[in-house]
Amino acid sequence: MQKILGMLRKACEQYGLIEDGDKIGVGISGGKDSLTLLYALKRYQGFCDKKFDLIAIAVDLSGGKNDYNDIKKFCEDIGVEFVVVPSNVFEIVFDIRKEKNPCSLCANLRRGLLNSTAKELGCNKVALGHHKDDLIETFLLSLFFEGRLSTFKPKSYLSRIELDVIRPLIYCDEQEIMRVSKDFPVLFNTCPADKHTQREQAKTLLKDLEKIYPDCKEKIFSSIIHPERYNLFDKI
Repeated sequence: MQKILGMLRKACEQYGLIEDGDKIGVGISGGKDSLTLLYALKRYQGFCDKKFDLIAIAVDLSGGKNDYNDIKKFCEDIGVEFVVVPSNVFEIVFDIRKEKNPCSLCANLRRGLLNSTAKELGCNKVALGHHKDDLIETFLLSLFFEGRLSTFKPKSYLSRIELDVIRPLIYCDEQEIMRVSKDFPVLFNTCPADKHTQREQAKTLLKDLEKIYPDCKEKIFSSIIHPERYNLFDKI
């Protein structure tokens, strides 16, 4: 966990992710990434020179089928309030809309519920558990499926709802997160599209590239976070 905390602290300080007086809603999917983020932020709260509050928010996509009791106990043990937002997102995406590529609509609905709930609870920021691998995979997805050079940012402002979205795990490797989260109460993923998405394809591609070019992940990551190295066409 010390390595995770070091990377989290680096991201927070470099990108100004956390400030005095923040109330941060931590998005809890129930997966290893979001639980690691919550635990790390709670640990960071103990020694950070900025004073901030945390609240854990889970959007239940399953229409009440998910069991959050273990996660609720986890939050109680570390001293963080836990809120579950009921929804029927899976029903909308898979049964009503019958989406062939469901991830985009699902993500939009989930983020909308998470952000609006955080705002209602008095939060000025929402923290998401995206890590280094997610950053690179999103870059590959945008490149191959959209023809764009794009990925998410460590910090972005949603002007419509007046909320900052922060990603404090941006420097953390997925493998390290897997290692530290092995004893966390990870929720079984009930998504019907799990392991059958474009993101899963990007994840597989990145692993295959690493077999040929062992340091390619670090090279891609470095190229993304250092805009001074960009050498693309200028706008005409």
